[in-house]
Amino acid sequence: MMRFTAVTALFPDLPETELHTWVVRGWVRPEGTEPDWIFADIDVARVRLIHDFRHAMDVREETIPLVLSLLDQIYTLRAQMRTISRALETQPEDVRTAILAAIKV
Repeated sequence: MMRFTAVTALFPDLPETELHTWVVRGWVRPEGTEPDWIFADIDVARVRLIHDFRHAMDVREETIPLVLSLLDQIYTLRAQMRTISRALETQPEDVRTAILAAIKV
């Protein structure tokens, strides 16, 4: 867990005002309320990702919400697929075989 100033210290080329804007826009969702935001590791990773998009890859600011939405959808889909996979593992062999046969393209 990190405070706002500690997160900005990780990125010397990231102005505090820019990170503040990302939080206000909901691109990053730390715990707590301003100015006492607390960033979990996942929040810091998301800041790093957005920072890379904006500063290293020069992704336009108006494109970031779309990119983040698509990445969030992929993350959710992966979690759902893991859940389905675990559920399938508990099924009898004949059920697993039937399901695999049904989804083969």
